[in-house]
Amino acid sequence: MLDRTQIQCIVEHHGKEIILHEHMRIEQNSYQHGVVTTFAHSIRVACLSVWLADRMRLWNRVDQRALVRSALLHDYFLYDWHEWDNGTHRLHGLTHGQTALLNASRDFQLGSVERDSIARHMFPLTLIPPKYLEGYIVSVADKISATRETLSLARFTKPRSRSRRPRMQHA
Repeated sequence: MLDRTQIQCIVEHHGKEIILHEHMRIEQNSYQHGVVTTFAHSIRVACLSVWLADRMRLWNRVDQRALVRSALLHDYFLYDWHEWDNGTHRLHGLTHGQTALLNASRDFQLGSVERDSIARHMFPLTLIPPKYLEGYIVSVADKISATRETLSLARFTKPRSRSRRPRMQHA
């Protein structure tokens, strides 16, 4: 069984190109759940995906590189979905997988497992399930991480964003 340090080394090894990419700065400045940035969430999902595959003894059935890269890119939509944008982010939960896939395909060379896992990680909210085991692992890891981040009491300490919905002007 892998320990935390070994898991982090695996994520760094397979995800270095992604982690160091200039567009990850957008993720580092965008909140995902509560006080957790999209970047931190993606790292958590990658580490948890590796942990799940390891604990379920799936290494003979899972492509470790594709698993890590899919997890790091599953929310590569490159915007803060909490910011006011005249309502285009209202369907974020349904659409961000495809947006993440488009952005990731532009910035990285992706295999079929990575493309499918990124696009379908929101199953069952989106109706089409992943084709590959890696996609299911990323999807489960994402839901576990999102639940923990959303229910954390620390989420109430997040500094207020300046770019929320504009206040009504009183005449």
